[in-house]
Amino acid sequence: MKRTLAACATLCFAVVLVSAQTEPIPAKPDYSGMYTFLQDGEFVQLTVEDAGRLTGFISRFGDLESDRGAFLDQFFKEGKIEGTKLSFTTETVHGTWFDFKGSIARGPGKAPGEEAYYVVKGTLVEHDTDNNKKVTTKSREVEFKAFPQDAGPTPDKRQ
Repeated sequence: MKRTLAACATLCFAVVLVSAQTEPIPAKPDYSGMYTFLQDGEFVQLTVEDAGRLTGFISRFGDLESDRGAFLDQFFKEGKIEGTKLSFTTETVHGTWFDFKGSIARGPGKAPGEEAYYVVKGTLVEHDTDNNKKVTTKSREVEFKAFPQDAGPTPDKRQ
């Protein structure tokens, strides 16, 4: 009985010692959120899902004569994220779609929820189809900054 008790105590001590020496695994960053787009008032919404799936949409102002100033939402047709590398292709809306390839990293924001805490950088390709079905492309290097998150409702003051 004493041997069993001593063996159990030794085993428990070893488990405690090993668990005390292992460092906790850091939490995986959550890159989901709203980011700036090309013009003031436009944005891209990123949602990181399981297994490297990236969903979201671009909300932008139309620039054709027929939709100038109207908000157009272009949902991702395809999107993926692997570590900090991400890419997406949007659905076509009014003859225009976007391809993006780049990465996401910490930005100058000091704390989670602050503006530009994360920054997405990469190459954005805009594809436009004209009335004659001719496609033109415009490629540019971009930087999209995370919008600040609301602090949430303030609690009621007690009197």
